[in-house]
Amino acid sequence: MDKKLALLYIAAAASLWGIIGIFVTYLYKLGFTATQVVAIRALSAAFFLLCYVLIKNWSLLKIQLTDSKYFVGTGIISIVFFNWCLFSAIEETSISIATILLYTAPAFVTIFSRILFKELLTTRKVIALFITLIGCSFVIGVFPNTNESISLYGLILGLGSGLFYALYSIFGKFALRKYDSLTVTVYTFIFAAIAVTPFSGLWSSLPLFSTIEVWLYAIGLGFLSTMLAFLLYTKGLQAIESSRASIIATIEPVVATLISFLIFQETLNFWQYIGIFLVIGAVVIVQESKKKSVEEILVSSKIS
Repeated sequence: MDKKLALLYIAAAASLWGIIGIFVTYLYKLGFTATQVVAIRALSAAFFLLCYVLIKNWSLLKIQLTDSKYFVGTGIISIVFFNWCLFSAIEETSISIATILLYTAPAFVTIFSRILFKELLTTRKVIALFITLIGCSFVIGVFPNTNESISLYGLILGLGSGLFYALYSIFGKFALRKYDSLTVTVYTFIFAAIAVTPFSGLWSSLPLFSTIEVWLYAIGLGFLSTMLAFLLYTKGLQAIESSRASIIATIEPVVATLISFLIFQETLNFWQYIGIFLVIGAVVIVQESKKKSVEEILVSSKIS
């Protein structure tokens, strides 16, 4: 594959992740709760991914029952809580602020990897962690002290999305030792759907599904911002190194910020924009020079 085309695939995937706030916000406006939106995403993503695997290679669905523990981690502990925190943060703060707080995930991964896998805490990682902290303080309005700071609840939700998304990398690292990345992704969303749907109260909102709008946003959430983004990112990784792909993927918060401004008229102050650039810069800095395998980067890439 041509490298320029691969770069386009990566950029397209990041852009699809960046527009997720559109579908979430409009589903809220139509009457769905945060938990219901999580269920909609999990169900629709599981459906589309399952159809894709059945067409491509159904043998990828074979797993050992004892390995379900991996997908309890990736699907329930990580994806369900990550999505709920992210979608709630979008409702509590804004699309752009919620997305940039999600980008604290690499910092959490660095800390967990040091504790659990004894990975070296390099100078580059320490600098990235420090820049992330400063950037987040600008984004949430704590430093410099402004009148536009977000609520404590919004901050907890935003950081929670980064924390639970980071846990996907930890649980996924164990699952990828035995299974293909597509297998891990499919079962992650299947387990997530099974776990969250009974507690979502989605059936009480069944009348809302009589409108074409709901179906369009559900498809956008599950197909465009989940399955298609994942496939494009994976395709792009076949031709370029993972570190470069991860850097290109940082256009996601940029797209999210543009969407929040152009469609929802959300505005940020000067220091918040500085914070966004600092957090994105930290993600770029933390990328190691050595190449990773496709499976490893898929764990650390956006699946959301």
